[in-house]
Amino acid sequence: SHCPAAAAPNSQAMAAAAMAPKLSASSSTAKELTTHPIVTGSSVLAVKFAGGVMMASDTLASYGSMARFPDVQRLRQVSDGVIIGASGEMSDFDFAMRLLDELRVESECAEDGAELDAGEVHHYLTRVMYNRRNKFNPLWNQLVVAGTKDGKPVLGVVDQIGTAFEADFTATGFGKHMAVPQMREHWRADMTEGEARELLEGCMRVLFYRDCRTINRMQIAKVTATGSVVSPAYSLDTEWSLKSFKKEASPEDGSW
Repeated sequence: SHCPAAAAPNSQAMAAAAMAPKLSASSSTAKELTTHPIVTGSSVLAVKFAGGVMMASDTLASYGSMARFPDVQRLRQVSDGVIIGASGEMSDFDFAMRLLDELRVESECAEDGAELDAGEVHHYLTRVMYNRRNKFNPLWNQLVVAGTKDGKPVLGVVDQIGTAFEADFTATGFGKHMAVPQMREHWRADMTEGEARELLEGCMRVLFYRDCRTINRMQIAKVTATGSVVSPAYSLDTEWSLKSFKKEASPEDGSW
């Protein structure tokens, strides 16, 4: 009963038990990766105007191709002077906002009178997104950060692989293809707040007509040196009687 051969089965059992937690942890980690975004938001648009930055998005979060959640706020305040908008996976956006809340609380606990500005938030998110990309576990978002720094408007963008830049106007999602051309044509550095809003609403109207992941319920956010505000959601006026939306009946190919 004390021979080496009798001890061998116990050694094998111990080795198997030691391996089991490692396999379980590895399998659970793999399930945490966002490889296929499920609940997603579409375009976010933003432009600088004289004295600040204005941002717009719809309130739809799609479950695959289903318009599942029509009242999701994708424009949120990080602080009184910083607004963030998000396209992509909404759960990852919630996680990013949780990180920003922790950063804000840590800054406030220092009690040094300093507040996070838009430049600092943009740089922080750039590091977060690039870090997660390098771990092959990205946050599946395109984030737009708007605010002011030293009294000047700041508009920054960062995507899921850490690509970051600042611009006078920008768009994410299908807006990069359908809204940016309009912005290039109509944007001016001395735009008034009313002109900026008119431009963004015009771009959102085109996206509603052409992007099947967009609805006509939208929000506008504004940030200036005196603070920020996110509007309640409202419905955008649309027009479906335009000639380009009609197809005349004919005996050959029918009609719409």
